[in-house]
Amino acid sequence: MTSTTPDTGAPYDPHAQVHLGVFQVGVGSLIWDDPAAAPHVAIETFVQVVKLLERGLFDAFFLGEGLRVRENRGRVYELDVAGRPDAITQLTALAAVTEKIGLVATQNTTYNFPADLARRLASLDLLSGGRAGWNIVTTDNAWTGANFRHGGWLDHERRYERAGQFVAAAKELWSSWEPDAVADFGDAKSWARPGAIHPVERHSDLVDFRATATVPGSRQGRPVLFQAGDSDGGRELAAAHADVVFSANTEFGKAVAYAADIRARLARHGRSPDSLRILPGASVVLGDTTQEAEEKARWIYHQQVSPARAIAYFEQYWGTDLSAYDPHGPLPDIPPSEDELDPSRGTLPIERRKGKLALIAQWREKAERENLSIVDLAREVTTRHAPFVGTPSQVADQWAEYVRTRAVDGFNILPDRIPTSLEDIVDRLVPELQERGLYRTAYEGDTLREHLALPPLASEGAQP
Repeated sequence: MTSTTPDTGAPYDPHAQVHLGVFQVGVGSLIWDDPAAAPHVAIETFVQVVKLLERGLFDAFFLGEGLRVRENRGRVYELDVAGRPDAITQLTALAAVTEKIGLVATQNTTYNFPADLARRLASLDLLSGGRAGWNIVTTDNAWTGANFRHGGWLDHERRYERAGQFVAAAKELWSSWEPDAVADFGDAKSWARPGAIHPVERHSDLVDFRATATVPGSRQGRPVLFQAGDSDGGRELAAAHADVVFSANTEFGKAVAYAADIRARLARHGRSPDSLRILPGASVVLGDTTQEAEEKARWIYHQQVSPARAIAYFEQYWGTDLSAYDPHGPLPDIPPSEDELDPSRGTLPIERRKGKLALIAQWREKAERENLSIVDLAREVTTRHAPFVGTPSQVADQWAEYVRTRAVDGFNILPDRIPTSLEDIVDRLVPELQERGLYRTAYEGDTLREHLALPPLASEGAQP
């Protein structure tokens, strides 16, 4: 505990426990080319991982989503992990080989339809016995949208407006079967009680449908809602609708500020601090000694951006072939193209969509000032160091302060290598957490909502 308990919008809790999930990405910084890495798109790998996490008593496993394979200058980016089965289909298969762990599908509100997605998520929730979750994401990226004949369909700010309407509609659909709608006696006059299943109707320029839900609620009522909420729009969407918020704020001071902001927004929406779990994404690097952990972290940091990846990264900004340049040499001496940044490597942050030339000028100045090579600079501007590096005991002590002050409620682990980094956490860190009373020693419920210790689900019905 700090000398002065920070204001996180929730009281200090000496009995708080760490909630853990794993966010497995389809593209990104995963070190897929490590000889010890498991095959990335093989079902056997996902079965191995989800069973490992269930042994480690994790709350949830959830899949990132890539709606289009990333490219570099118009060609598939072969240095990146590519390929991902549909998340709901994949998690339904994993539900059959697990008993407790939550299964969370990342699904996009821009390129799906509310009644259809609500039905598919409800089916996963029902078939898994109440273990489903939905990681709500948005995009206005026209390059991604071209796969759906919707390139440039939504203005940047309106994507959250659609998301709010979309989620509200899904929640109304999930609550449209009354709890006793289905008869439970063999001699009932009808399978469903007349009038107990209600059609749902929504009409706006962003969400327009009339539908009747096809399945009843699960044991947890509806899927648990996750939201990646770092932007102002994302935070508002999380405060209005989410059960779990997923952010990048792992530095303690930033985590405290984020928690206070989110909980203030919850209050404005009439929700209690305990109605939402805060689980930032975090990488963990463990070693037998501090020095060993730090050396491993440095190796991971360098592996995430290889020389070839560094060249490809700057090709995106220069808009031309840079393969003739030495990645261990200075930045290219040729001017970049005048065109703004090509979005084909994935959704771009709003601040990177304009001002490419000014950004490159800043990079040149930094590289000259600090004598950085192409690969050095790429690592500086693209890779985040793991926030938790040390022995299992040291990391457990850090996490105790985070959860007891309520800066976070736990973490969504971002594994750098699969299954190695997850085996370290399950076999070495989890026992340390359990010794401190920070982590369960057995699952105490059956549903994802129970694992997250969320309050009972109130009837939600229509949302404004």
